[in-house]
This record gives sequence, structure tokens and C-alpha cells, in this order.
Amino acid sequence: MNSPALASLYAQHLDALHARTAVALQRGGFEHLLIPSGTLLYQVFDDRDYPYAVNPQFKAWLPVTRAPGSWLVITPGQRPKLLFMQPHDYWHVVPEAPSGYWVEHFDIIVIRTPDEALQHLPKDTARCAILGEAQSAIGSYVPNNPQPVLDYLDYQRAFKTAYEIEMMRQAQRIGVRAHRAAERAFRAGSSEFGIHLAYCQAAGQDANDLPYGNIIALNEHGAVLHYTDRDRVPPNQARSFLIDAGASFGGYACDITRTYSAQEDEFAAMIRAVDAAQLKMCASVRAGFDYKQLHLDAHLALAGVLKDFGVIMVSAETAVETGVSSAFFPHGIGHGIGLQVHDVGGFAASDSGGTIDKPEGHPYLRLTRVLQPGMVVTIEPGLYFIDMLLGEIKQKGLGDSVDWARVETFKPYGGIRIEDEVACTDGEALNLTREAFAA
Repeated sequence: MNSPALASLYAQHLDALHARTAVALQRGGFEHLLIPSGTLLYQVFDDRDYPYAVNPQFKAWLPVTRAPGSWLVITPGQRPKLLFMQPHDYWHVVPEAPSGYWVEHFDIIVIRTPDEALQHLPKDTARCAILGEAQSAIGSYVPNNPQPVLDYLDYQRAFKTAYEIEMMRQAQRIGVRAHRAAERAFRAGSSEFGIHLAYCQAAGQDANDLPYGNIIALNEHGAVLHYTDRDRVPPNQARSFLIDAGASFGGYACDITRTYSAQEDEFAAMIRAVDAAQLKMCASVRAGFDYKQLHLDAHLALAGVLKDFGVIMVSAETAVETGVSSAFFPHGIGHGIGLQVHDVGGFAASDSGGTIDKPEGHPYLRLTRVLQPGMVVTIEPGLYFIDMLLGEIKQKGLGDSVDWARVETFKPYGGIRIEDEVACTDGEALNLTREAFAA
């Protein structure tokens, strides 16, 4: 998208943030919102720092992700103020001066040391809601993270502005480009580590840029949900490839998963069946639909796939009722996404707090809210062949529900996961991931 169009969307985005902030501050009894960008944290007994990650509350306001020691000052009715840390330093790269479509909306003050921020912050700290990590404190300006303010802002974060949707769309395009490169590397016989490098090269992002650690799993490794070991040597025979990898754009994340078979075999057919079921789940992302129900419906659909491929001997309904389906699909159907991969507010009952419980027997679901226009969620059904969970089926006396010979047929492939990001609208769902793959 060209800069003028993005600039227009950004202005509207700021208007929304200002309106939300005014309400949040009123609820907390504060006059100012202060947001530190975050600081570098050094490892204990060492002189090395951990990878820096910007405060999500900070990057909600502006697409700046590498300016540790900076501060935002938001006061309703006034232009926001950015205290931009640009230290005198010859050991490290100094952040470039602010530029781009967003700078005209801020009063920008360059500071050279953390303490220089003190003279530009509101004088009465008791009137300030300060959102950040404890280590960001300077002087008496200590993050207090008031709950009424966080409850309101976190709840509203679920509703993406048009600007945020566009930023996420751009992240999708980067991620899809890298996913295609990773598939090519898999087809060419690369190792997990080699595929990872191909992905990073195509994305133009390394481990500190990516929104999360890439999951690059060949064969049985696909049965480890968060597999990140990445063998340096290719297996003797590559049967399958599961990749769960994202990309970043201006502080926004994408989260995409695909699974491939090396051959046109039964596992490839199972992948297609899961993909078809996943597309129907994506189409269920509609205003007013309960995300918890979408998760439960996914269990029924995936149990149907297992039944069709002869893996389970009971009906799909029985597999769900007895918990057998959970052994093959042990995680949630997805989560909110945006400034963070697992975005905040997933369980919020209202903008005043409270929690919407997860369905009984489904402890790993990360979102329990009713879908509304503006929400963006991931839809990521999966089927896996995990020894530990399969063993629990037998321990529960449900072994007769499964054809164990069929399980042995599929175990060498590890598992299947298909993940898209889908925006809820006033009408049909907008699948940002499929849109990017189709481009």
C-alpha cells in the first residue's frame, strides 16, 4: 500500500487510540498515559543483553520497534509526545531519527540518556497511568499498570482498525513469501536448519525480527507442537514437513502454518481433508459467533477426518464426547493476533474486567469471546500422533476406539496443522492468509 493511503489509515487509527485512552484514563482516575518503550535487560553474571522486545502498548501508537529507552506521553486533548532515545554511542547502531507518515502527529523530543526523559514527563506521577515493565522505571516514574486502564485497553485491542488490518496484511505477504521459500527448500532435501535459514532469507528477518521462534519440523518432529530444535542434518528419508512460522511488519505479527507430504500418498490426502475442514472453520468466523463453539465444532470435524481415514473406530460424536478427539487435537483452535502473536484480552468478559471460562476439558483454548467485526483470529486445527497422548487413551480404557495399526501408519509423519489469520467483518470472513497466498 502506498504511503498516502497508509497515512490516511494511520490518522484514523490514532483517533481511535485517543478515544480509547480518554475512557481508560477516566475509569482509572488518571490524567496522563505514559508508555515506556522498554529497556535492554542484561543476563545475570554476564555482559550480554537479552534480545530486546518493544512494549506492545508502545508500538500500538507508532511503528517503532527498536528504540529502547523511549517514552510516550498521552494526555487527552493534547498532541501526543514522543521522547525518542537516540544515545551517543559507537558500540552499537543508534536508532535513526524518526521519519515517515506518522511523525507529523507527534511532538518529538530527542533524548540522549534515560534521565533526560524526567524533565519532559508530567510532574505529578500520582496522576499518571504508566504501562510497562518494572525495569523501565526512571526516578519516581515506576510502571503501575492500573488494572482498570489495562482492562479497558486490552479488551479494545481485539478490535483492529483499518490501519492495523493493513499492517497485518503486509506481514502476511512477507510470511507467505517466506513459506514458499521454505517449501522449496523442503522439496530440495534441506535439513530443518537449512529450511529455517531459507525462510529467514526470504522474509528478510532473523530470529530477533520474527514474532516467534520458527517451528520447522520434519517427519515425527511434527508431533511436537512447539518443536524448535531444528536438526542440522537432513533425515535419510523426508516424509513430511510441518512449518509454523510468522513475520513482522511495523510491529504487527503474522502466524501461518502449513503441512506438506513428500509424496502423493495417504498422508497427503489427510492433509487435504484437514485443509478442507479448516476452510469451513474459517468461513464460520462471523459476527455474533462464539469462538468457543468454533473450537468445539472443530473437534467434531477433525474426528470426522480421523473416522474417514480409519484411525478411530467410533463415531465422530463419540470420539468428542469421550475425549478421544483431544488426544489427536490437544490444543485450541486458535487465538487473537495483532501486536502480539497471542494477543491480549482473549478471555475478557467485558471492558471492565472479568473472565469468560474455557469449555470444560479444553484447557488450552486461548480465546473465549464472541466474535465481533474488527477481531482478527487464527484458525489452526491439527491432527497429531503423539505417543504420550495416545497412551492416555489406553490408560482410560478407550483403546478399542482406535485402530492402532492405522495409527502406526501415520506416526512416522508426525502430524498436520493448517493455520490462517481471519478477520471478522460485518459480512463474510476475510481470510488474510489465503488472500496473500492467492496474490
